[in-house]
Amino acid sequence: MAPKSQSSNLSIAPTEVNESSPLLVGRSTDSVPRTPRLPPTRRGTPFGDAKWRDILLNSQSTPGTDSQNIIIRSLSSVWHVFKVTLLSSYVNFLLIAVPFGIIAGENHWESTLVFSINFFAIIPLAAVLSFATEEISMKLGETLGGLLNATFGNAVELIVSIVALRDGQIEVVQASMLGSILSNLLLVMGMCFFFGGLKNMNDTNGHGREQTFASATAQTTCSMMTLSAASLVIPAALSSVLQGTSDDGEQAKAILTLSHYTAIILLALYVMYLVFQLKTHKNLFDGSVDPVTSISDTETAISHNEIEEEEEPILSPYAAIGVLVVTTILVSICADYLVGSIDDLVEQAHISKSFIGLILIPIVGNAAEHVTAVVVAVRDKMDLAMGVAIGSSIQIALLVTPFLVIVGWIMGQPMTLHFEMFQTVAFAFSVLVVTYTVLDGRSNYLEGAMLMGLYIIIAIAFYVSPASL
Repeated sequence: MAPKSQSSNLSIAPTEVNESSPLLVGRSTDSVPRTPRLPPTRRGTPFGDAKWRDILLNSQSTPGTDSQNIIIRSLSSVWHVFKVTLLSSYVNFLLIAVPFGIIAGENHWESTLVFSINFFAIIPLAAVLSFATEEISMKLGETLGGLLNATFGNAVELIVSIVALRDGQIEVVQASMLGSILSNLLLVMGMCFFFGGLKNMNDTNGHGREQTFASATAQTTCSMMTLSAASLVIPAALSSVLQGTSDDGEQAKAILTLSHYTAIILLALYVMYLVFQLKTHKNLFDGSVDPVTSISDTETAISHNEIEEEEEPILSPYAAIGVLVVTTILVSICADYLVGSIDDLVEQAHISKSFIGLILIPIVGNAAEHVTAVVVAVRDKMDLAMGVAIGSSIQIALLVTPFLVIVGWIMGQPMTLHFEMFQTVAFAFSVLVVTYTVLDGRSNYLEGAMLMGLYIIIAIAFYVSPASL
């Protein structure tokens, strides 16, 4: 067969994935593929003879970066960083919304407009933040890279929540944390199961087949999610017990104290989970075929997975750090305007803060990552897809949420783990359904449809709830 020639057309290349690397807490350095990029064209020729295609669309090199003229070299280097960052994700065309979002907030435009523009502005900023984190992580090695991803994996949600916490929007913070977990567990995993199951539902003989993933990983992660559910149920139960037996001040103090110490315990357990995953038992998270899987399923899995080369960083560490810092500042500015418009939006649109936090805000930080997870599942790489969905959920439940409780403690804001009763029940049932769904290490499109259906039911329930909730 003749080798394929490289196309010069502008087409989107599928993401390269390293199949053998561990699943690192949601956004892994090696295991979770970065969002697709435009394919590189040929290497740049000297600046004077370079084609515009090389200048504008070649993500591997930019003419002039090796020029002897310091001005040309500096300008070319800055353009190269900007170009590579811009081409790192499909959603980056929305970066045009960033300056408009800042202008809208600074000039006090109508609240719905301010919220909407900054909502769309943060989506590509989240993708750029993830891209810069991955670029830095590739230079740090497996362990340090995993720790960096654990720290910045949900940076957008953390920034938005800290801004909301500063403004006293505790209800929005709690709902956004719960919404991020539910969107990963139900919506993202459901879409992975559904579209991956439809694409890969037949084996080579035409018989129905299920996609497989490491059940040992699923069991460990589900245990952690069950623990996080318990950490929300216990404060709710204590609040019910204390009602009628003590005044509101004593009850609030007891719940706050319980939340503070529970948050410390959850953070300690998350550190142990990182050690378990990155050091002592990382073989359980390497994406290999489960030892209990049948021989026929093993052959099918191998036939559906090809050996791919590890992706190399294309930005220097200093350039990636610069992108990370600038993007973090822009996210903070847009998040400030977005959170500041919530109260007026609730009044004008007659929707609850719980719906905004539970459904809308999680989309902001996870849109690009969600697309990546579904693409990976369609390619029959379910361990990687599970790493995005469940790994990110664990990160929110055991790292971000308890960290926000501690931040609220420092700020003097009464951020607790006592969520509204309906939120707690919805979360507990979701964890229960997901646990029973993934424990066998198999998935199909029917299970995906069930998870998506449950998410839609919960979303409708919060949408029809009164705006005062």
